Amino acid sequence: MQQPSFTRRGFLSHAAASVAVLTGCSALAAPANPPRIGFGYSLYGTRSLKVSEALKVCADIGYSGVELACMKDWPCDPAALNQANRKALRSELNDLALELPCLMENLVLVVPDAQHQSNLERLKNACQLGHDLCPDAPPVVETVLGGKPDEWPTVKDRMVEKLRDWDKVASAERTVVAVKAHAFGALHTPQDAKWLVQQINSPWIRLVFDYSHFQRQKLDLKESLSTMLAETVFVHIKDNITTAGKTEFALPGDAGDIDYAEFLKLLKEGGYRGSVVVEVSGQVFGKPGFDPIAAARRCYTNIQPAFVKAGLRIET
Repeated sequence: MQQPSFTRRGFLSHAAASVAVLTGCSALAAPANPPRIGFGYSLYGTRSLKVSEALKVCADIGYSGVELACMKDWPCDPAALNQANRKALRSELNDLALELPCLMENLVLVVPDAQHQSNLERLKNACQLGHDLCPDAPPVVETVLGGKPDEWPTVKDRMVEKLRDWDKVASAERTVVAVKAHAFGALHTPQDAKWLVQQINSPWIRLVFDYSHFQRQKLDLKESLSTMLAETVFVHIKDNITTAGKTEFALPGDAGDIDYAEFLKLLKEGGYRGSVVVEVSGQVFGKPGFDPIAAARRCYTNIQPAFVKAGLRIET
């Protein structure tokens, strides 16, 4: 892997010449020049909508892609999608020209052996769903890892051990698995995230960059990104807002204290060529009166100008 100029396509061609992944499955080919970074929306924030409705909303608004939420009992849980469902979903994505850069899972890494085996099966199922939906360019599967921040020193070695098993599944399924540092998880800092994947030293285990979790810890954006960028294959965005001494996640752009145009320029100049995807936190969509369609529109209105300013999209 060449550092720091990482591209998903170059990375995976090194791992396996038969696998080609850039920004996810799409009916449209991504241009090699100028640099392109996709702007997507995670359906984690649209659980109250039918998947087909959520896809159409995202396409109509102007997003280039979506992340599907594939956790247990969610609409895109692999266990709930038979081959006919998968074929229909693949057709919908293609008809709407929506990329599929990522599938969201939620797997705790350090667990008893029985749950670990169950998680390996869930991971395998998510990987296979990705291949069914985008056989030529399977999406990344991303997940947080669980635990609590103060547990890191005592669980990190076990995380390495368990993650090696995940790597075996990812390698067998020819799918990149991206782990996400979380402000409230055992894995919670950029340095530890980089350390963890470097212990595995596999092209199939990479990182998700979500600055909102580092902002919570008062860490600098540029330094955090510099630490993680070479191993990053997927980016989530959202904000933090503090009210009456309580900090909660918010829609990206609502707080106004993250310069998203500068953030996107850093990604572009660092060689990132994946997608930047809005994640609506449960702290937002769990509130009474939440409107998933209005939220998707608001996020686009907030962030689209930053893509234009960074030279990654045209003004609409």
